[in-house]
Amino acid sequence: MVVVTLQREKCIGCNYCVEMAPAQFQMSKKDGKTVLLKSVNTKGFHTLKSHDYSIMEACEQAVKACPVNIISVKET
Repeated sequence: MVVVTLQREKCIGCNYCVEMAPAQFQMSKKDGKTVLLKSVNTKGFHTLKSHDYSIMEACEQAVKACPVNIISVKET
């Protein structure tokens, strides 16, 4: 399983994650911060659990591109 986590409150709205993984991230028109699509919010950590391993590479690129290091990807 692929687990992607986003600390949305710390997002600066640079849009790099959306450029790297548009199927998983999009920018909110309300506040200009990123949204992890299909995620669950638990105490400020937005988490997506997926059995689709094809998202792993794009999400890892988003992790590398994020200047504030608020995205993590792991395989469980």
